[in-house]
Amino acid sequence: MFEAQREACVAAALAGGRALVPYFRKLEPGTVTEKSKNDYVSDADRASEAAIKAELDLRFPQYSFLGEETGASGENSRVWIVDPLDGTLNFVQGFPHWCVSVALWDAQGPVVGCVWDPLREDLFLATRGEGATWNGQPMSISQQSGLDGAFLATGFAFQLGERFKLFTKALEATFYRAKGIRRAGSAALDLAHVAAGIYDGFFELGLQKWDMAAGVLLVQEAGGLISDWEGGEGWFESGSVIAGNLWVQQELVDAFKE
Repeated sequence: MFEAQREACVAAALAGGRALVPYFRKLEPGTVTEKSKNDYVSDADRASEAAIKAELDLRFPQYSFLGEETGASGENSRVWIVDPLDGTLNFVQGFPHWCVSVALWDAQGPVVGCVWDPLREDLFLATRGEGATWNGQPMSISQQSGLDGAFLATGFAFQLGERFKLFTKALEATFYRAKGIRRAGSAALDLAHVAAGIYDGFFELGLQKWDMAAGVLLVQEAGGLISDWEGGEGWFESGSVIAGNLWVQQELVDAFKE
């Protein structure tokens, strides 16, 4: 089921990666602009999104599209949600941690999702009801027994504004219990790494739909849980996400409530 959509998702992500790699560490200063303060876009982002959209339009022209750079188009209930370069600031600075995220959603939620890390040649893929894979092999979340001793990923951006105060309280609530917390700068990759069992859990405020559209399906199909910071189902609209296995995810929710 959804085999053609899965193939399209992968093909599009790979096309985006092929568009990005020639730009990495070769961007000219004039090709990078600020959309808002400390929020960057480059010619690489635009080239990747164009390549992705062309691939998807060729295969499923009837579906809608939501891309970080070009916005929304179409009226179909099935919509491709695309981040052509998750980790743009990392890319601009030459820091080798970024990816392409492509997902298909319908009225029930995510259908297929792919996160492609071109530099490491890591392909994370999930289909609703069919599990998740890492480079073609089944993957599952970690078996970490709880927040104490967990290895966590998080993220924060300048755009948080006053919400950064809430984030610092959450960070303090986890700092003395986790064995390590990493902020690498790509939510899509963080979620993929939770699904793969590299991280035990993840939390972030203020994510956009394209930041997490593929990653949340990876986590769910790998056996993990997703909620908002209150433990509810409003995470896709609010962008406030907690992910992990049954124990880590619930203990993060409890810690933030306290």
